Amino acid sequence: MTDYKDTINLPKTDFPMRANLANREPGMLEEWAAKDIYGQIRKAAMGRPRFTMPDGPPYANGAIHIGHVVNKVLKDMVIKSRTLDGYDAPYIPGWDCHGLPIELQVEKKKGKAGHKLDAREFRKACREYAMTQINGQREDFKRLGVLGDWDNPYFTMQPQYEAAQLRAFAQIIRNGHVYKGLKPVHWCIDCGSALAEAEVEYEDKSSPGIDVRFTVIDIEDFLGRFDTTPGGQPGDPLDGPLVGNAPVSIPIWTTTPWTLPANQAVALHADIEYVLVQLDAGNGVERLLLAADLKDTALSRYAAVSHEVLMQGRGAVFDGVRLQHPFYDRSVPVILEEHVTLEAGTGAVHTAPGHGHEDFAAGIRHGLEVYNPVGDNGAFVEGTELFAGQNVYKANDNIIEVLADRGALLKHEPFRHSYPHCWRHKTPVIFRATPQWFISMDDHGLRKQALEQIPAVTWLPSWGEARIVGMVEGRPDWCISRQRTWGVPIAVFTHRETGELHPRSNELLASVADLVEQDGIDAWFDLDATSLLGDEAESYEKVTDIMDVWLDSGFMHHCLGVNRDDVDTPADLYLEGSDQHRGWFQSSLLTSVAMHGKAPYKAVLTHGFAVDEKGHKMSKSVGNVIAPQKVVNSLGADILRLWVAATDYRGEIGVSDEILKRMADSYRRMRNTARYIISNLFDFDPDKDLLPVDEMLGHDVWTVQQARKLQDDLIKAYRDYEFHLIYQRVHNFCVVDMGGYYLDLIKDRLYTTQKDSRARRSAQTALYHIGEAMVRWLAPVLSFTSEEIWQALPGERSNSVFLHTWYEFPPVSVSDGIDWCLIKQLRSEVDRELERLREADQIGSSLAAEVDLYCDDGLFEKLDALGDELRFVMISSTANLKKLKDKPDTAVASQNIDSLWILAMSSDHTKCVRCWHRRADVGINKDYPELCERCVENVSGGGEQRLHT
Repeated sequence: MTDYKDTINLPKTDFPMRANLANREPGMLEEWAAKDIYGQIRKAAMGRPRFTMPDGPPYANGAIHIGHVVNKVLKDMVIKSRTLDGYDAPYIPGWDCHGLPIELQVEKKKGKAGHKLDAREFRKACREYAMTQINGQREDFKRLGVLGDWDNPYFTMQPQYEAAQLRAFAQIIRNGHVYKGLKPVHWCIDCGSALAEAEVEYEDKSSPGIDVRFTVIDIEDFLGRFDTTPGGQPGDPLDGPLVGNAPVSIPIWTTTPWTLPANQAVALHADIEYVLVQLDAGNGVERLLLAADLKDTALSRYAAVSHEVLMQGRGAVFDGVRLQHPFYDRSVPVILEEHVTLEAGTGAVHTAPGHGHEDFAAGIRHGLEVYNPVGDNGAFVEGTELFAGQNVYKANDNIIEVLADRGALLKHEPFRHSYPHCWRHKTPVIFRATPQWFISMDDHGLRKQALEQIPAVTWLPSWGEARIVGMVEGRPDWCISRQRTWGVPIAVFTHRETGELHPRSNELLASVADLVEQDGIDAWFDLDATSLLGDEAESYEKVTDIMDVWLDSGFMHHCLGVNRDDVDTPADLYLEGSDQHRGWFQSSLLTSVAMHGKAPYKAVLTHGFAVDEKGHKMSKSVGNVIAPQKVVNSLGADILRLWVAATDYRGEIGVSDEILKRMADSYRRMRNTARYIISNLFDFDPDKDLLPVDEMLGHDVWTVQQARKLQDDLIKAYRDYEFHLIYQRVHNFCVVDMGGYYLDLIKDRLYTTQKDSRARRSAQTALYHIGEAMVRWLAPVLSFTSEEIWQALPGERSNSVFLHTWYEFPPVSVSDGIDWCLIKQLRSEVDRELERLREADQIGSSLAAEVDLYCDDGLFEKLDALGDELRFVMISSTANLKKLKDKPDTAVASQNIDSLWILAMSSDHTKCVRCWHRRADVGINKDYPELCERCVENVSGGGEQRLHT
């Protein structure tokens, strides 16, 4: 047998089938760094329209986790796709560096500030710790293939950033939004500091639920306020079996016994109907005022032996009734408040203005004392009667015991409910009134302005708008002060007697900012007040509180904008996890509106959180955590990137070893498609061999046209941040359109026609256009693999695919009169019949088959236009087109094409050793007895001529 191998154009490539990403990717990172690819991208993009997407800073503490991967890869896909889209899209990574988590880590190693280290040394240790964490996270982010200005990121602890933050703060003061006040705030006993709303999370907790009697002091006055008996009308005479000496009480229900020492009032609702109930709950006959709608549940809770409703009246009539505090020699008033509800309890609410937002507001309205007997350490301060020195939670039992001893306790039982916890320590927080600095939400219209700005922003997904509206509508004034060491100072002076800000605060802040820009935040803490205030220094105090870290990152729109020329405001996009509606999205909005009256962003994109394949939150204790470092070192970063792209990030993002394995399988499909394209372009020089469209075969033109349409859809999906659709469409293109159809169809032409024939160069031209486009489609997602493909494609290449924009296809339109969509559908129908022959072991390869197609005149005419080339579409040795009237009974009706019947059978003809087609003309030429006539022409003649495919 003659060896015709040298006459066949078999694929050749050094592009490996096995990606070996874990080993290959680090080398690419080194090459990107050596060539300064990011710098080259910036130069190439110079002068283009700007696209700004600031990096919401991760906190500089701990190794990156799978959630970081989701966030950074999504951002990287946005930046790279926008660059391909023709924008100048810089990416400046950043880190949030101040705050308690770092302070606690340093305390573990060095002790608290002021013990082994003074405050300056402590801050230095915090700075060094943060830098160590930044360096570790930076390398992990770079390993993910994220391109950015890694050599020049921003840190919130950079002196120029801190100085810009102080100048921004000065502007908010100038606009009247900042004040100092005594208000209840979330207080973490473990932190020893106030917490912002964003630093609080809600977890289930078991608390002591207690019903407590507040006895009426003047019973005669109290009873005289009723104007009707049950079922009567106002003005009816009072009647009922009143027990003259039975005590009268208004019971309250609370889950925080420790707040009772601070009680200043009991609140009722003016419009709620109340009833006076006479009962015996085991302590003798007594009378209780209860909300009518809560009476039955309350009496059931008290296990009342018997009861009788004596009187009823609206809450409004009890305004000002004086009650005896349950264990202090103090009378407290009944007040009327809208926040009293019928959801639970008794319809009467214990009010301690020093321990709650609603209570505080009520206290201000009614002139109550804002009394807080709880110290910074969570214990009752010295002088607190009965409970001095006791931790508030440990004091609960003692308070309940005192209540019982004094006959004030109606009921005590555990109650499980959602309760605020410190997000760092996971411990319950308390409300306590302390002098703090606030940004007012209403005094100068900040809430109103922010709510007006929200609809002007595009929220992705759209539900993000309602979420942030609800949070802004309901949030209290922003507590911005913290009593810690490591943070940007609230660098102002207050008058020692009046507490008022220095009248030149803005001027002084500007001077302090200049000092901080040179020496960092230590410049404020080391500052001698006389250097700025002169003789006034004795009259003013230097504030030592630091700012809430949400101000640090919230001011980023200003701090980065004034320090970097490559940042525009407002930003085109903010992109973070869904928890940032209460965090960075909101702090950025409020600071920007407080400064400039407008939102800092045009669009906000939210992603969900990574969960395991069962939808469970990831936890080290549960053992369902996927460490990104482990995945990168085994499967490679591109597999993680593909996983991020493949998942609809708007909901929870499932990840597991099995899910990543499926991603690796999908990756191989796409890689092998690229490899096949590259391997068939081994001898293709686009400068010499690229055919103009009008010289290409019709099927190749149609395929390029389909690729161009797909590119239009992909570009739109990138612009709409629909990354999962990109994955689906590209994967389908590789598996179905290319691997399952086009590449299979042109294989014969690529291999068997003459090297420089129009038929082969046309197919190669189509592959070249598709390869040039596809490498760009993949680049934002499979960044490493795309660079590998880029360098393997023929033609002169730049250093990186990221230096280019989307591929510009030549203008293409099919003009050969063939309905290629129909032909593709026909191929699928015939494949179904050939598969039946394979299952029956009648054929192996489809080239071992012959196909007869029976169709009506209209379909016959469409298919007949292909002539003998119809068999190349079917990838069968013979394809005969016949009239429907000649259809035999053994033909099978097409499932999807009307008036088409198919008869597939094995071929009895001899197999050509070169093209493997079974043809009747094999051996006709005596010089080439093992070849069909087509192969003889390709081996020794002028070469076969293809018209369509």
